[in-house]
Amino acid sequence: MTMRQLGLSIYPDHSDQDKDESYILQGEKYGFTRIFMSMLEVKDVLATKKKYKHIINFGNLHGFTTTLDVSPNIFKTIGASYTDLTFFKELGVTGIRLDQGFDGITEAELSFNPEHLIIELNMSNDTGYLDNILSYQANEPFIYGCHNFYPQIGTGLEEEFFIRTSKRFKKRGIHTAAFISSHCGNFGPWNVNDGLPTRECDRNLPIEAQAKSLFMTNLIDDVIIGNAYASEVEMKRLSCIDRYELSFNVNISNNISAVEKKILLNEKHYRRGDSNALVARSTMSRVKYRDINNPCHDNDKKFHVGDIVVGNDNFGIYKNELQVVLKSHYDTRKNKVAEIDKVDIPLLKYLKPWTKFKFKDITY
Repeated sequence: MTMRQLGLSIYPDHSDQDKDESYILQGEKYGFTRIFMSMLEVKDVLATKKKYKHIINFGNLHGFTTTLDVSPNIFKTIGASYTDLTFFKELGVTGIRLDQGFDGITEAELSFNPEHLIIELNMSNDTGYLDNILSYQANEPFIYGCHNFYPQIGTGLEEEFFIRTSKRFKKRGIHTAAFISSHCGNFGPWNVNDGLPTRECDRNLPIEAQAKSLFMTNLIDDVIIGNAYASEVEMKRLSCIDRYELSFNVNISNNISAVEKKILLNEKHYRRGDSNALVARSTMSRVKYRDINNPCHDNDKKFHVGDIVVGNDNFGIYKNELQVVLKSHYDTRKNKVAEIDKVDIPLLKYLKPWTKFKFKDITY
């Protein structure tokens, strides 16, 4: 299985070397292992090579791999060719991302480069681009995919489009990446910066909510902060998310009982396979705690989407069963024990039959 990574972005043409090094060290502290770097313009080849090589090697020394974003015109500027990627290898990069595509056969040939660099493709196109490349018998282990980011507000990918284009890559077993946006970062490669997410729906969300949602699509392997510099608080929050299991931040009700709190936070949950539209049911707790009393509380008001309820003493064999509310309803046989934080409500779409999930208490 491909291990999921967190990444950060560095823009040597717009940043300070000392700040870049500090940012990399901060990323290392919080488990980041990937760097996205842009080289879309080169004025002085020797100076550029020296500057990029320094920061890339610094990242390599601290456990990072670096992918360099390049456009076709860069090859001429730096004196590289599609049959000789020595320039990029000497920089110390792990791979190059082709911001613009070629004709399919060129990308296939590039994937057999003797420098063994990964060739990363632009995923944000709903075309047969990938299939065309693979039809030329590309070296598939060296073909990766990475979405674009979108600095201008309102121009990020729509969810449906994002899913469709990502599936093109994932169904072929291609390693994938997408971008999230820091609310502290104030620059990227361009002079417009309304954030740098891949999906428009992520632009205004807390950074950890963006990342959780991307990982839970099961279509994205690496999540990269697009703009620089993210704050240490943001990086720490990202380091705490579960990259593999669906997790909801919850605010716990004041009247929650001891058994309910144990059920909520300590038990392993999964949604029953015979799903319904009203609630997502986690039923093993009713078996484990069937002999434990659970008096009524917080049961006289309408439950709303995202509420977490547990069956009380009046619910017969369903006593101590945990349910996540998917449609508003009344039922006095259930106690409200918590509610999902509003920014995590969109994650409910990933709560499918047999999905494993858990809760994290963020009660203030």
